[in-house]
Amino acid sequence: MKEASQKSSRWWVPWFFLLPSFAGFCTFMLLPIGASLCMAFCNWDILSPPRFIGFQNFVTLLHDRDFWSYLGNTLYFMLGIPIQMAVSLFLAILVDRKIRGIVFFRTIFFLPVVSSLIAVAMVWRWIYHPEFGVLNELLRWVGVSHPPRWLGSLDWGKPSIIIMEVWRVAGYDMLLYLAALQAIPQELYEAAEIDGANAWEKFWHVTWPMLSFVNFFVLVTRMIGGFQIFGQIFVMTQGGPAGSTTSLVYYIYRNAFEWFRMGYASAIAWVLFLLMLGVTLLQWKLGQKRQKETYG
Repeated sequence: MKEASQKSSRWWVPWFFLLPSFAGFCTFMLLPIGASLCMAFCNWDILSPPRFIGFQNFVTLLHDRDFWSYLGNTLYFMLGIPIQMAVSLFLAILVDRKIRGIVFFRTIFFLPVVSSLIAVAMVWRWIYHPEFGVLNELLRWVGVSHPPRWLGSLDWGKPSIIIMEVWRVAGYDMLLYLAALQAIPQELYEAAEIDGANAWEKFWHVTWPMLSFVNFFVLVTRMIGGFQIFGQIFVMTQGGPAGSTTSLVYYIYRNAFEWFRMGYASAIAWVLFLLMLGVTLLQWKLGQKRQKETYG
């Protein structure tokens, strides 16, 4: 009884240790989220007091051609996700070897992940330079007399950012695929060989189904990241040319910190949140269905 009373008298101890984290969460997460939800229903230019306007920001958003255009740009950037997954899986298969120096190659492939996004974007902006960039110099050397302007082109602006993003994040997903590949029981491959399966059949009927949980995780996280793409655009193109590389997050940034339309920027941010939530829930449902079909 004495020990129980002592424990009950110290009920506040775990809460005391949780308090700093909880206070930080409320200050830097919960409070700003609540404030942005309130601002979504207001007209606020920072300089004057907020003015409640109801759902007017959302009505304006529905008729905003720029919003729909930049949503299209954001979805276009996500076309790089299957390419990222394919490249990452290919790299994982390459480095899934017990040979001398393989750790060095794994490290090299992973280096872009730990590099600063700003530094990477600046390097790639130099690579894509139409006059002095390494890429166009290489194309001229192989005989291409008029190489693309890349970031300055309406046709090549978004593909250029996709290529850079694939290079930047492939190493992270490579490690996920590598861990999953090494966890596949070798007995499954031996059974497939006994049944006469070739290399492609072993990959399609053994390797690929066993990677379904990794595919689900990578797809969901990359789609969430795709909705939030900002830093690359801010450094490399500033949304140009002619808005062809402007994403929704960059549009939110411009509304909030260039045009001081804080209420409208908050409304766009909440619509973006609902889009991300809907896509994530859909992927979750489809992922559960695929897992039931794979594992029974």
